[in-house]
Amino acid sequence: MIVEQTHIKDLLILKPDVFEDNRGYFMESFNANRFKSKTALEVVFVQDNESMSNRNVLRGLHFQKPPHEQGKLVRVVRGAVLDIAVDIRKGSPTYGQHVKIELTEENKWQFYVPPGFAHGFLVLKDHTIFSYKCTNYYHRESEDVLRWNDPSLGIKWGTENPILSEKDKAAQTLEQDFISPFDYV
Repeated sequence: MIVEQTHIKDLLILKPDVFEDNRGYFMESFNANRFKSKTALEVVFVQDNESMSNRNVLRGLHFQKPPHEQGKLVRVVRGAVLDIAVDIRKGSPTYGQHVKIELTEENKWQFYVPPGFAHGFLVLKDHTIFSYKCTNYYHRESEDVLRWNDPSLGIKWGTENPILSEKDKAAQTLEQDFISPFDYV
């Protein structure tokens, strides 16, 4: 596995070893010992989630507030997404900045998004299956969302009219409405 640090501290791209032959392929989608040795992070995942979405569905930018904050290890099983993580840690030198990565069934890359980041993705192909491991359990009362098209974030999604949930349509903006519950350490 190759681990790449992005320009934002703590956001990691993981490129698994994939063994292919005429039968297909094999890869370890997660190995706790390898994850720890390659990232130097002591992370315990307690919940796995999966969604299926069609092209132009946008989910996000979601996060859970402390003490129920979640880190996520995300990947695409089938299809493709444009995946985004936004730094919302008070005092961070990269506060409000984002990392954008394309995750596909072909590249099999994973994206580690620790607590303190808002996360979302735009689906690029019909019937995309998105899978992710979480470091904390879902807690509805701690759930929050930032507006996907907040101009202060400057995210170029490549779409003007994505398919959104009602929750995502009513999301707050970073500069006008948002008070971050996360601190940079």
